[in-house]
Amino acid sequence: MNISVQKIIEQLFDIIMQYGPNLLMALLTLLVGFKAVKVLRNVADKAMEMQKVDISLRGFIGSLISIGLKLLIIISVASMIGIVTTSFVAIIGAAGLAIGFALQGSLANFAGGVLILFFKPFKVGDYIHAQSHQGRVKEILIFSTVLTTRDNKTIIIPNGNLSNGDIINVSKEPVRRVDMVFGIGYDEDIKQAREVMLEIAHNHPKVIQTPEPFVGVAGLGDSSVDLAFQVWVKQGNFLEVRFDLMEQVKEAFDAHEISFPYPHQEVYMHTVQEK
Repeated sequence: MNISVQKIIEQLFDIIMQYGPNLLMALLTLLVGFKAVKVLRNVADKAMEMQKVDISLRGFIGSLISIGLKLLIIISVASMIGIVTTSFVAIIGAAGLAIGFALQGSLANFAGGVLILFFKPFKVGDYIHAQSHQGRVKEILIFSTVLTTRDNKTIIIPNGNLSNGDIINVSKEPVRRVDMVFGIGYDEDIKQAREVMLEIAHNHPKVIQTPEPFVGVAGLGDSSVDLAFQVWVKQGNFLEVRFDLMEQVKEAFDAHEISFPYPHQEVYMHTVQEK
């Protein structure tokens, strides 16, 4: 019994002497390598920040750098402890192919994220309309884009659908036109209503005067003459100016006794005489 125990101890000692140094070196390489990857990613983040790279693209590139370097370290550590790296790489490739077939939708979303970050149809902070949703872009992730609505709801849209669909970027240009339509009665003076509306636009401090505000007849309704009211504003003032003009036009029309007509129908009565 003592002889067998002694043999086992000797065999363990031989194994430790044979593989121990390589194993310790592999563990040390793994620890130091992962810490080095973290440092390199921080350096890359700071470098991209100094170059004013878009915040969404910084996160995307940082993730790719981290994953790629860690994978190289793992392969190097595997070769240090005696694993044949060619077989290891082949296994990873086969697994990647199988996963690729299983996750075609995710790969499409990944490709969509790359296209969005490369062509930049929008960036973080822009207000967009896409996939029957609208909101301000909060994050552009690898597989999806996160929007926040005006009432503080969160919308997550897959990048594959987003990159292949129509996108309206409301925030792309520095100025934006406010379009409104006001109906007045057929008996009202169109010129007077136009002058009142233009005066409101000229007096509003946040309405841009070039291009000039515009008022014109947009249509003849069943019970009203519809006047189009168009003014230009800076992007960030759109809603504030729109709400202000709505209120001020109503108050000014009331003050000048310009009526907003109500929908109505005229009924004609015919008397049938008996023969």
